[in-house]
Amino acid sequence: MPIAATFEIEFLQYLDAEGKLVRNDLPAFARDIRQLIELYRLMLYIRAFDTKAIALQRTGKIGTYPPTLGHEAAQVAIGSAMQEDDVFAPTYREHGTQFCRGVKAREVLQHWGGDERGSYFSAPHHDYPCCVPIATQCLLAAGSALAFKLRKEPRVAVAAVGDGGTSKGDFAGALNIAGAMQLPLVTVIINNQWAISMPRNVQTAAKTLAQKGIAAGMECLQVDGNDLIAMRTAMDYAMKRARHGHGGMLIEAITYRLSDHTTVDDAHRYRSDDEVKAAWQREPIKRMKAYLMSLNAWTDKEDESWKAECATKVDAEVNAYLQIKAEPVEAMFDYTYAELPADLATQRAAVLAAERGR
Repeated sequence: MPIAATFEIEFLQYLDAEGKLVRNDLPAFARDIRQLIELYRLMLYIRAFDTKAIALQRTGKIGTYPPTLGHEAAQVAIGSAMQEDDVFAPTYREHGTQFCRGVKAREVLQHWGGDERGSYFSAPHHDYPCCVPIATQCLLAAGSALAFKLRKEPRVAVAAVGDGGTSKGDFAGALNIAGAMQLPLVTVIINNQWAISMPRNVQTAAKTLAQKGIAAGMECLQVDGNDLIAMRTAMDYAMKRARHGHGGMLIEAITYRLSDHTTVDDAHRYRSDDEVKAAWQREPIKRMKAYLMSLNAWTDKEDESWKAECATKVDAEVNAYLQIKAEPVEAMFDYTYAELPADLATQRAAVLAAERGR
């Protein structure tokens, strides 16, 4: 019987779990030690922020928060590969990429503190805010990519999506239109192995999540998402080909969610301590530090010094967040409708009356 089609999914890795090179064709950015150190420093800042944000949630200073622990390499690679005029459509967990784009930590805290003004961030205003509905941001990114193509603008839309999001129709629809119209859309699957409590092997029988782009006619690649060099290399390649009219790309970043899904989750209920312990041996910061130290480009003393500086920087952002004056209670009614419906107008009046009566 004749073969209708065949395909392969390549896997990209430069650093193994111990931080040792497994291939020698380093891209230009990876030969620039100063640039690698700067990217590593960003990863440490993200982790410092994450630790502080969890503490803030535990003390009632913000609401439910989704930890980024273990995702630092993928997030920095995505953000550092983008140009300012590109568009980023995140899930609810890509705080590190947002920091690379210019979003302030205080604004992320403001968002998770329930103040929507945090989504009017300092970053390029054409970026999308955190998206809690699963995979809907993929369609938003595809729409942006279509606009770029119609306007003949050399810009790229980038969407991040979790492994769970790849089972949603929004994800498939975005890939399909991007492939059919050769749109400049780069979609990165952050495959952290768990869609809340559902393991990846239960969610789909596909050997890779990257291959889900094959049906859409997209170029696909699986990458070690804990390897900063591999992730940035993949992103640079995808962004360049998209920017020059060669269509979109789907990248599957293999990583692991080292923390709970959110601060209202308890991952101990559904995954073993041995599994998490093994994942810590592959985590991205340990790996990148080992590589830099093998080059004599970084020391333990510099590491501790920068961690202390990160803590100071994060504390300053926390203090700035805590000093933001809350909006008046009626603001919840004032920014949805041009003309407030009668029932909401009645509610608004009642709220204001209650406030005056206090």
